[in-house]
Amino acid sequence: MHIGYDAKRLFNNFTGLGNYSRTLIDTLTAEFPDNEYLLYTPKIKDDATVRSYCSKEHCQTRVPEGIVRGSLWRSCGLARDLQRDKVDLFHGLSHELPHGLAGVRIPAVVTMHDVAWRTFPAMYHRWDRAIYDFKARHACREAQRIVAISEATKRDVCDFYNVEEEKVEVIYQPVQELYYAEPNKELAQQRLKGYLPQLPADYLLYVGSVNSRKNLLGIVRALEAIPAGERLPLVVVGNGREYLEEVNSYVRSHQLSQWFLLFTDIHDNRLLRYLYECAAAFVYPSFSEGFGLPVVEAQLCGTPVVTSNVSCLPEAGGPHALLADPAQPESIAHAIRTLLADDDARRQRGRNSRQWAFETFAPARLAKQMMQMYRGVVGEK
Repeated sequence: MHIGYDAKRLFNNFTGLGNYSRTLIDTLTAEFPDNEYLLYTPKIKDDATVRSYCSKEHCQTRVPEGIVRGSLWRSCGLARDLQRDKVDLFHGLSHELPHGLAGVRIPAVVTMHDVAWRTFPAMYHRWDRAIYDFKARHACREAQRIVAISEATKRDVCDFYNVEEEKVEVIYQPVQELYYAEPNKELAQQRLKGYLPQLPADYLLYVGSVNSRKNLLGIVRALEAIPAGERLPLVVVGNGREYLEEVNSYVRSHQLSQWFLLFTDIHDNRLLRYLYECAAAFVYPSFSEGFGLPVVEAQLCGTPVVTSNVSCLPEAGGPHALLADPAQPESIAHAIRTLLADDDARRQRGRNSRQWAFETFAPARLAKQMMQMYRGVVGEK
């Protein structure tokens, strides 16, 4: 098959949507090298990692060559290029599809990561919400199949966009390859001493954007509720704006600075993996997620997890995560204290979590699910 992809995020985004695009292409080209994967993007960021996809085996990169370029090409001019390239199927990797696919008789798949602009609207400006809603509604209507990255996202898509359940298939998000390697805590500790000498020997870890939906302030309040003798420092890897200042202000005013370490500029995934491996626990009590990727990354590193009992987090955490009410700092604190109370049980929970995540989110299995769905869509054409 010739399979086309909206690769804008693959070539220009270094967080969730970009990572999803890259890991999906990596797993599909590894498992199904007989296909041709065409990556369509309005531009390519000047970065060695993303530029490597321009010469990736089994892939071809397409950028606009005519007068129509940029967002206009991606939305309205792409269908004609797909027809020219004899694409058998097009996959929109981030909530949207170009216009005109039906006119050129090219079947389409779209991945819906979440509908946060509907479930957590306070985080978005009104105009942004309107644009996201318009694009998502068009994509859900025009796609032959919708990929939801969790059962929770599937429920939201069906509820908010009046989609029949049979049209939506849950295919979990693959994680970057380096997280599937066997953990080596001794090596990780050695590397961290060189990279981050200020890091405490024992710590709790949070990784992710710092915004109200992710609920970092809930962790800080939970930390405050834990007796000082049982408390571990919280290491935060992420960045934010107004909400981050709110968190920092709370930390200062409640004399928690010695328990709070913030790193805003860690972009090396190897270093991030070391941080996961050496953490006593990973704490992620988010109010709403599409998938909960950091939860899976932590578990693949053998680190036990405290996460929320809402949204998709029970799915991502599986049977070995400790679940808490994200709206109740005391519930988060209780889960953390339970985890830290018994070192042997905590380490065993980490091993069990890794085994479960390794099997549930195995890249080869997820790639086979996606390809089986592609073949079904093309067969229906």
